[in-house]
Amino acid sequence: MSASDVSSSPTTSISRPAPRRRLAMPVLGAVAALVLAACGSGGAAPGGPAAAGPPQPGGTLRFAVGSDQGCVDPQQVTSNDSIYPMRQIVDSLTDQDPVTGEIKPWLATAWQISADATSYTFTLREGVTFSDGTPLDADAVAANLDRVPHLGARAPLAKSYLASYQATTVTSPTTFTVSFSHPNVQFLQGTSTFSLGILSPASVAQSDDERCAGVVGSGPFVLESYTMNQSTVLTKRAAYDWGSALWKHPGEAYLDSIEFRVVPESGVRTGSLQSGEVDAISSIGPQDEAPLTAVGVKLLARANPGIPFGIFFNLQKPIVSDPAVRDALSLAIDRPEVAAAVYTSQTRPATGVLASSTPSYADASAQLGFNAAEAATTLDAAGWVPGPDGIRAKAGEPLSIELTFFANAATNKPALELIQQQVRKVGIDLRLRERPISDLTPVQQSGDFEATWGNTTRPDPDVLRTSYSTQSANFYRLPPGPLDQVLAAQAAQPDAAERAGLVGQAQGLLLQRDYAVPVVELTTVLGVAENTHDVTFDASSRIVLHDAWKAE
Repeated sequence: MSASDVSSSPTTSISRPAPRRRLAMPVLGAVAALVLAACGSGGAAPGGPAAAGPPQPGGTLRFAVGSDQGCVDPQQVTSNDSIYPMRQIVDSLTDQDPVTGEIKPWLATAWQISADATSYTFTLREGVTFSDGTPLDADAVAANLDRVPHLGARAPLAKSYLASYQATTVTSPTTFTVSFSHPNVQFLQGTSTFSLGILSPASVAQSDDERCAGVVGSGPFVLESYTMNQSTVLTKRAAYDWGSALWKHPGEAYLDSIEFRVVPESGVRTGSLQSGEVDAISSIGPQDEAPLTAVGVKLLARANPGIPFGIFFNLQKPIVSDPAVRDALSLAIDRPEVAAAVYTSQTRPATGVLASSTPSYADASAQLGFNAAEAATTLDAAGWVPGPDGIRAKAGEPLSIELTFFANAATNKPALELIQQQVRKVGIDLRLRERPISDLTPVQQSGDFEATWGNTTRPDPDVLRTSYSTQSANFYRLPPGPLDQVLAAQAAQPDAAERAGLVGQAQGLLLQRDYAVPVVELTTVLGVAENTHDVTFDASSRIVLHDAWKAE
């Protein structure tokens, strides 16, 4: 709507009493640090750089993706296939180590945080410019941050990082202070994301739609051209010399250009990589693994932190406003079967409302088990009676739910078709409605759905507030309640252990009310040609191509 070490840290299990699986709110006793359990290499696979010799500059990387969100503004895109090119054209104030979770310098060389996390003072590098020649100074950063809260519905991620934003005060060309009316402990991590990538003042001044057609950044690549639903072409930024502290080499990128081609058909993407027509592809399916590795293709994989793939409800729709329906739907899904049948071998079933690679994740695997008998009992008790066709009904209304999904991952449709078969066995009719990824924001904003399928990636538990607080976009039309207070409190709690406890409470409330039905954890798996090296992942499992190169 993605580094291979696991940091040692405690997690907390959520207990849920039978038979209604309603759950007491846990308090986490300690912070669960960033658990980034990669299922493959972040770029240093066998046959990778060590075996290939020194990097070779030049060449074009041809990357096939499955979809296009219809926008090239990093502050407004949310789908991986559109994020991939946009991450390359903007720099961020900071970067996040994908192994340790530590925040590292990028555009900012230093920062100080007030004790109550209401103000952040940054010192910028000198000499940074946007590709249009404009200096990237404190005034440019302030213009970006001032504009973000006024972006439209396409920018929920960027806006969420600036919760309670007041102002950015510039004290010199290289120093500024960002102030909030309430503590905002997740802001520093937010500065490492593509969503708060810094755009030129000219781009910032454009309308939302104008920005979606083209923007100017300061990153190692420049947007050369964009043709909606066809391609995005990037070229190397000459004299670039202000990269992240985490990158392998300073200075310009190795590649001369990158071409992202939109190829919706999974089989065509796979065939194009096998034939050498492209150098890398996204959205690998399980059927692709053996054929690709047989011809020397490297499979790079990384577990995505954040909210797992699952089913999310519009609670203003009567059919899914019934908690028994949501509860039974969760019970009727065999998550291990979905993960094994549809996804790559690296994919894990969801075990909580946060992915297991997310800080402060709480293990709720005992509450997310498959139990068709309990699902049937739950529906019986709520008055949903089996009909002659096997579909239940109540007061003449069939238990039929329209589930909207978007064409941005090859696994979406087969996963939902299997879930459709599973839940039908307990009398739930799941009707699938596919829409293009460009419809995601309009659908969420309009509420034209009963349920949707998707995920949200972010290596910070504040992703829960972004998704579920009624004070945010509230796409799921949740009612105001205790969850709002807990989500707001965790975002304002500077003490790490106290914050983790609040995050645990939020996870408990979400499961207690079945506001979401987690199914599988997203693992980003890329196919990369044998002659293509150093394609790496950032902490959010998005690709970084500054160090990438091709051996011709």
